[in-house]
Amino acid sequence: MRPTGSVVAVVPARAGSKGIPGKNLRPVAGRSLVRRAVESARAATTIDTVVVSTDGDAIAAEALSAGARVVRRPAALAGDEASSESALLHVLDTLAAAGEEPDVVVFLQATSPFIDPADLDAAVTRVRDGHADSVFAAAPSHTFLWRIGADGSARAVNHDQAVRPRRQDREPEFRETGAFYAFRAAAFREHRHRFHGRVELVVVDGAGAIDVDDPADLALASVLAPRLDRPAHRSDEHAPDHRPATEPHVPAPNGAP
Repeated sequence: MRPTGSVVAVVPARAGSKGIPGKNLRPVAGRSLVRRAVESARAATTIDTVVVSTDGDAIAAEALSAGARVVRRPAALAGDEASSESALLHVLDTLAAAGEEPDVVVFLQATSPFIDPADLDAAVTRVRDGHADSVFAAAPSHTFLWRIGADGSARAVNHDQAVRPRRQDREPEFRETGAFYAFRAAAFREHRHRFHGRVELVVVDGAGAIDVDDPADLALASVLAPRLDRPAHRSDEHAPDHRPATEPHVPAPNGAP
């Protein structure tokens, strides 16, 4: 990795998981979740280096096999209460100790099996070119949300319950998918949080915006993989964007080109 001006992708992947034992190594269409994240990052043209932060030997071996570097995470940062931010800061400290100071960090979650490299490039470009300080993946949402009040009654959250506008008449909303976040390393060190400064989003395909948290999510991802996976997948070089020609165009938010 270049010592300055570089872009590093970090995939936190600890060995422990309560919902699905060994989750980060579970396969979707023949490829483990951690391998999928690494290979998506390696296929992005803007990312220089991919690092997997883990406390597990098997995950470390899989990450190396997929073409990533590995930073071994200490036990204190690998428990259920440890934050993703703590793992990212540990990676940055490890790189800094080796004389490597990346400019931009891309935080990927292995639990999102269908990360499009083109979306990663869009996020990095917005940060690197100074348009945004933090950019994250979000999918269009048209859901009417409700919250249960203290008295047990249902209360509208993002709408007027007395008005039921048509989908096309509602202001667009977006849900955070958790797939990836991009930000400058220096600002992340200062704020110690992924959201800071001017925050923007990259609109991703909602069909593949799955966060694998339980066996049902894993089963759904396996069913969708034949349609959502890029057909010409290669992990050893940058791969072109293979989105289907029939995919609907989603206008870029934030005034992005």
